[in-house]
Amino acid sequence: SFIINKVVGKHFYDYINFHRIEEAKILLKNKDLNIQEIMYEVGFNSKSSFNTAFKKNTSTTPSAYRKSNI
Repeated sequence: SFIINKVVGKHFYDYINFHRIEEAKILLKNKDLNIQEIMYEVGFNSKSSFNTAFKKNTSTTPSAYRKSNI
């Protein structure tokens, strides 16, 4: 975590969540999974933490992101 903080300039959890959200964005473009399934698939256990991280990284909610990318 120290190396990520120093080299990447992000806190460890922000770095991990960024990559989780990138994967979630890919999965949201596919309608085979619902948002809760995607949330679990990318490693979140709580809807509120998933929504907060998603909005922090994309400025939108997972539902709105899915609607705008159909």
